[in-house]
Parts: sequence; structure tokens; C-alpha cells
Amino acid sequence: MPKRLFLFNLFIWSLYAFGQNSIDLKVSVDVDTKTLQIDQTITYFNQSSDTLSVIYLNDWNNAYSTKKTPLANRFTEEFNDKFHFAKSEQRGYTVVTKLEDDLNNPLKFSTLEEHPDVIKVELKAPLYPNEAYTISLDYELVVPDDNFTGYGISPEKNFNLKYWYITPAVYNGEWQYYSNKNLDDLYIPPSNMTMEINLPLNYQLISELQTTNIKQTPERQTFNLFGKDRVNTNLILTQRSSFKYVQTDNFTIYSDLSSEAITFEEKALITDKITQYITKNLGEYPHERLLITKSDYKKDPLYGLNQLPEFILPFPASFQYELKLLKTALNNYLENTLLINPRKDYWLRDGIQIYYLMKYVELNYPDTKLLGKLANIWGVRSFHAADLKYNDQFNLFYMQMARTNLHQSLTTSKDSLLKFNSNIAGKYKAGIGLNYLDAFVNANILETTISEYLKKDKLQITNSNRFRAVLESKTDKDVDWFFKDYVGSRTHMDFKIKKVEKTEDSVTITIKNKRNNSMPVSLFTLKNDSILSKSWLEHIGKTKSFTIPRDSLDKLALNYDNTIPEFNLRDNYKALDGSFLTNKPFQFRLFKDIEDPYYNQVFIMPQVEFNNIYDGIVLGTKFYNKSVLRKKLNYRFSPVYALKSKSLTGSASMSFTHYLDDMDLFTVSYGASAKYNSFAEDSFVTIFTPSLSFSFRDNENYRSNQRRNINLRYISISREVGENAIIEDLLEPDYSVVNLRYVNTNPGLVDFYRWFYDVQFANKFGKVAVNYEYRKLTENNRQFNLRFFAGTFLYNNTDSSSDYFSFALDRPTDYLFDYNYLGRSEDSGIFSQQIIIAEGGFKSQLETPFANQWMTTANMSTTIWKYVEAYGDLGLVKNKGIGAAFVYDSGIKVDLVTDYFELYFPIYSNLGWEIGQPNYDQKIRIKFTLDPQSLLGLFRRRWY
Repeated sequence: MPKRLFLFNLFIWSLYAFGQNSIDLKVSVDVDTKTLQIDQTITYFNQSSDTLSVIYLNDWNNAYSTKKTPLANRFTEEFNDKFHFAKSEQRGYTVVTKLEDDLNNPLKFSTLEEHPDVIKVELKAPLYPNEAYTISLDYELVVPDDNFTGYGISPEKNFNLKYWYITPAVYNGEWQYYSNKNLDDLYIPPSNMTMEINLPLNYQLISELQTTNIKQTPERQTFNLFGKDRVNTNLILTQRSSFKYVQTDNFTIYSDLSSEAITFEEKALITDKITQYITKNLGEYPHERLLITKSDYKKDPLYGLNQLPEFILPFPASFQYELKLLKTALNNYLENTLLINPRKDYWLRDGIQIYYLMKYVELNYPDTKLLGKLANIWGVRSFHAADLKYNDQFNLFYMQMARTNLHQSLTTSKDSLLKFNSNIAGKYKAGIGLNYLDAFVNANILETTISEYLKKDKLQITNSNRFRAVLESKTDKDVDWFFKDYVGSRTHMDFKIKKVEKTEDSVTITIKNKRNNSMPVSLFTLKNDSILSKSWLEHIGKTKSFTIPRDSLDKLALNYDNTIPEFNLRDNYKALDGSFLTNKPFQFRLFKDIEDPYYNQVFIMPQVEFNNIYDGIVLGTKFYNKSVLRKKLNYRFSPVYALKSKSLTGSASMSFTHYLDDMDLFTVSYGASAKYNSFAEDSFVTIFTPSLSFSFRDNENYRSNQRRNINLRYISISREVGENAIIEDLLEPDYSVVNLRYVNTNPGLVDFYRWFYDVQFANKFGKVAVNYEYRKLTENNRQFNLRFFAGTFLYNNTDSSSDYFSFALDRPTDYLFDYNYLGRSEDSGIFSQQIIIAEGGFKSQLETPFANQWMTTANMSTTIWKYVEAYGDLGLVKNKGIGAAFVYDSGIKVDLVTDYFELYFPIYSNLGWEIGQPNYDQKIRIKFTLDPQSLLGLFRRRWY
């Protein structure tokens, strides 16, 4: 390049770089060692009015360095054990070998104790306002495997790099730094980027940055990249690229999203349609390229039916691809242009993304149903779910958390959100909230506000307060409720038509606000289910009355269009003429459905189950009111016929749950259940149980797995033995027990504990017990388990010849019928080998299996290799009139799915070497569960 041209380019660079941060990178890639050798220069411009003596740098790659980083803790909180069980060479880290100023003076630097992926740099000289400071770094970056977060190196040795190089943190009066927690929320100021990256010749480079030069040698190649005002420099290094680009009049999209079922021409038309929509609503994209990857979409997919396999997907392939591309493009566009704090102020970016996704569907696919083409299938189209539009899913997903009292405010720090709230419910609440706000202010004010705000603050460090200021300048309506109550709190919206008074020419309606907030609600007047009018009612305290002309209306409804994400819609409807039955008639539906608020729904579910070996397969019908979304009041009536016992059995229950806000006590439940089924051949039990329970959690930390419960119940048991029963006459056929139990549990992946106190009082006995369990997963991937049980009778006047109410060493009699025994009364065969770890918790069947006075035991196990463990049990068993017996056993445990499917092989015990004794196969104990709710817990614990 001629010297004169070089100097000219340097001059132009210095002009636009003035007042800007700049980052210059020289990178050499070593594929075999997963290492990037980086020579970097950071010029940090102080745009604040403060004088700085330190600069904080983000080194998010170092978050992978140990099992104790905030990122590692995040994985364990969500029961993701990949990182914990990974080998050291699978994780990444950063080694900084040089850190100097522009005069080559070494600078003192250190990583923060609580943030090992943040570097504190102490400056040699103060950095005054409107001045810049240059830092030079040399460091070695070892890339992690990509199976932890999707970023890193794949088994095929392809690189997907994001948040990989060291960047300055944002300073806006205080330093805004925090650790990588796999939330895709790095907060950095925009910088002008230059990058020189050297990599093997057989790799292709995909980036949003502009390529200014490429040099090649026989084995290596060097790319020179450039970008202005960049915050996200996702870099793809791949041996075989599946990326395609579509150049439009607005900007170019590079993408590898799957689209096998549609042609390139269709993709081009869809891409052009989306870029036009984004540009029209969000403004011109300031960069030439927008990169969209499979990894981006995987982290923020379209949930629900969109995630079904393609061969049963109920949506056309073009529609599926279009929405995938749109949602990811909106996210990446906003990530690159709307520079808010993505951990503290994320709701605005999420809200704009979902709001415009919903608007796009309304504009282009207004008739698309939630169930897609399934909604037109005979049998399915009778469900209320088949009537719902595609956009209704956003409210349903948010309400899933609201109805279980697990929702969180949109101002909660993103790393404090439950995974379901962070990934789904919170984003959807923000989007439907903006839609709610739009309907209230009306006249396209919200769209104008978003457009102006994004244009004015594009590529500037900003916040949601600036958005609020723009909105309030454009409307005279009071929107304080939106930011205070909707965004800033976790208060529900719940209104009710309390009373209607009619005259010949007017109707006075009294609205009750069930929650302590000032949010508005829409009132609709209807005639033959057609809308006559819509108005907004504001500033409703506890109750407020409004008078409207009667005209020809025959019905009133609050929130008739379901624009407001309201907690309970079932009391929003009032017919001016008619009784309770005509106001909300009963509706019987086959199978569970989505709630239809204008009917009293009763669901009917045919049942085919395996109850136990005595009833065998049972056939019946369940009548219940529980819909897809949880209700406070639930009832169930389930008569069934058991084919094996040839008997009519069944159960019934009713419960009511109060959800409490902003306190550790978050639910109070009470109800009653009744059950009639067999417990042995030709032997039946009737159980009636009223109960009251209190559930506690850490109201300051919803991500904590700790739960505390107090459960008080009365169990009435009545047993009867038929003529063909194989068991003897019962000594205690009828009995009742009052049971009080306090449970404190924290079922973490690395640290697990659970303990409870249990007190029981009956006519002939009283007993108290304590149970403590602890489990530790060490850093070298060994698991240690300890369980302690102690129980004693307060009084015991039961028949001395029966151990029915005694403490059991290895197999509780389960006189309260709490345990899911498949063969409750079996003493041989595989069902007798089922073990439930309770009371003594022993695995061997010893000669002193019961204690009618007191018992204390300890159960221990530890890892031998992977899922194979050694176990040992010991204890003391005391019966009346006999000295305490010392008991012990030991063996091998195969832990296939912890707490759900385990095998126990006894080796040595009080009985001697069991492994060499006859009928050893009958000594093997099996722990397993077929309960769908328990199995669902394996999934739920990762999200809730």
C-alpha cells in the first residue's frame, strides 16, 4: 500500500475513533490444543464525569476454569451435571501473560475472588473524563467443549465463539461487571474492532465483521476483519460451512438455520420480508450483516408445539422457518443495537422482541391456531385449545408460572430468575405487557415510542427509564401502573364483576380489584356474543362502581379479548338476565383441556392403569376440573374396576390452595381424600384423609431448592378381609392416626440434604421419629451418602404378637398407605424385593426386622466407579423385654437414576456372606418408581 494512502486511512480511522473505545486483536488458532494465542490492545475512553484509577475487564472464557466458578454453580443449581463430571481438558480457561500500558509499563491486575472471570486492572496514571487509556495484553485462551453452553469447540473441532476475548466493562457512575452464568448477557460498551486471525487453511470463517483482507500460505490463512460500534462479535470457524447468506435492500443475513423443506427462493422471500419488517419497526440496522446461528435459536427457541419433530409438526415448514428466523433476528438485532444492562434491564429488550413477534403473526397469520393444522382434525376441534390463536400461547406459558406462584417481577436480576422465567415466562410477560400497554394508550403511541427510542439511543448505553420518558412525552394517560405494578412487582392482575344493578336505561357495574395494584381493566358490552363497546376502567381500589347506558346489551365482560394476562378469568363475565347456570353453564369435555373461562368445565378421562398386583389392570373414568393451568380449587372422582380382583374400587379428593405473595410462607393447602382399593388378595382398605399443609421457601431467592413443609393430617383406615384372602384375620382392622410432620429439604446436585420430624398419635400407640439424609458430590466425582434414622414409641399398647405398627428395619409395613408398593403384602417374588428407603433403610432381610420399642440406624454409601457404589448399614433394634440388637449389612449399589431406579446387591451382614447363600437372586433389592409425577420431577427440577 502506498505510504500516502496508508497515512490517509490512519487519519480517517483516528477521526471516527476519537471518543470511541477500540479493540485490536491478533489471534492465532491452534486446533489440536483448542488454544487461541491473543495479542490485544484495548483503548478505553472515559465518557463519564469521574476520574478512574482502575478498569475492570470481562474475561468470560475463564468462567469455565474450575468447578467452583459462578458458571459451574449455575449448572449445579439447574441439575446439569455435564460440567461437574467433565474432565479438566474439556473445560476452558485463560492465562494472561502480559498486561501493560501504552508506555510498556506493567500494570498490576488480579481476578476478583467472587468473579474469577473479571479482571481488575490498576492504572499507573488517573484516567480523566473524556480521555482514553490504552492497555496491551498477551494471553492464552483455552476454549471449552461446546456441550456445556453451545459455545466452544465441537467434537468435530469446529469453533463457535461468543464472549471469548477480553473486553472492558461498562462504567456509568459505577462499574457494571458480573460473571458469566450462561445467560448470554455480557454488558460492554461499543467498540471499534480490528481483528487479525490466523487459522488452518482448511477452515472457513463466518463473522458479522467486514473482511478487509485475506492472506494464505500453504498451511495457514490470515483474515483481517473490521467493525464499527460492535458489542457482539460471534465468530464461527468451521471445516464445512452450512451458512447461507441472503442480501436484501436493508441488510444481509447469514444463517445456518435448518430449512430442508423449503427452497432457497422461498428462503430469500422470507428473509426479505423479515428484514423489511424489522427495519420498518425498529429502524435501520447500523451494520451490514446480521449473523443468525442454530446455537442462537437453540438458546431462545419457539416453545410449545413448534418443538415437535418435523414429521408431526402441525405448522407448515415455511411458517416454522419464518418464525424461527424472525424471533432470532429480532433478538440479535436488539442485542447489537439496544445497549441496556442485559442482566438488570433485560425486560425491555425481551418485551420488544416478543411484542413484535406477536404483531408479525397478527399481521401475516391472523388465522393461525395454537394447535396449527391439528385444530381442524375431528375430535381435536371440539377442544377449547383448538379455538385459541397462535399468540395465545404467550399468555399460557406466563400463566403457567403465575398459577403456581412461581412468577417473578421483571426487575428481578436475570441471574436470580428461575430458568423457566428467564427463558420463557418472563420474556412472554414482558411482551404481552407491552401489548397490554399498547391497547391501553392506543393510537399507535407505543410503536412510535419504541421506534423513536431505538433511533435516538441506538448504539448508546441506555436504560428503560429513557424509554419511559419517551412514552410519557407522547400520551396524557397515566402509565405509572405499567412500570410500578406490572414491571416492578410480581402482583397478579385479577378483577371481578362483583355486582350488577339494572334500570331501564342504565347499568351500574361494581368491579372488585382482588389485588393491591392500580392497573386498568377493559370492560366490554356484548349483544348475542358480539362486541358493542369497549372502554378502559382505571384507578380501581378495592371496589369501584361505573354506570353505563343499557342500550341493547345483554352481557358484560372484563378483559373479553384476554389482552390482559389476568390470573383468573372465570369471574369476569355477567349475563344481565339469567341464573347461575345460564351465566356459566356446565360443560363436559373428554380429556383435559385449556380452561374456557365462560363455562364450568368438567373433564372426563378414561383410565387404564396398573394399580398393584392384586387389582392388576384397572379400568375406569376420572371426573375432574383440573385444566392445563392450575386452579386453586381442584376436585377429582375416579371410580375404577379392577380386572384381577374383580372389584369396584376408586378414589376421590378435593383441595383448595391459597397462594401468598412476598413472604416465606407461599402456599396453604387444605382438603380431603378418600380411597378404596385392595392391599392383598381379596382384602380391601378404605382410607379417608383430611389434611392441612403449609409450604415455605426463601422469598428472597427463588432459585434456592430449599423447601420447608408442615403437614397435619388425620388418617382413618378401615380394612376388610374376604373369604378368599391369603392373609390371616387382621388384629387391627380399623384404626385412625393423627400425623404431624415437618420436612426441611434442599435437594441440590452437589449438596443434598433432607430431614424431618414425624409425630403420630393413635388410640393404641404414639411414636416420634427423626430422619436425616445428606448427599455430597465431590470435585473428583465421588458421591457420599449418609442417612440417619431414630424412632421411639411414646406408648405402645398394640398386640405384642403383631409388628404391624412397629418400626421396620428393611421393609415398612406402611400402615398409613403412603408408599407406592406394587406388592404390599408379598413375601416372595420380585414385588417382595421392591425397597423403599424409609425407617431403618436396611437392604438385607435380617432376623430382627422390627422394633416395637425403639430403633436407630445409619445408612452409608460411596462411589466405587461411576454409578457403582458400596453401601453399608448399621443400627440398634430394641424390642420389649429383649436387649438391644446390633444389626449391620453391606453390599453393592448400582445407581442407575438416583432416587428413581437403583439396585442393591447384599454381600455381608448379620446373616454372614449372603452372596454365597442359597436363593441369592431373591435377596437382591430393587428401588424404582412408576409414578408419572415423580418421573416428571426429573424434568421439572431443571426448570423450576
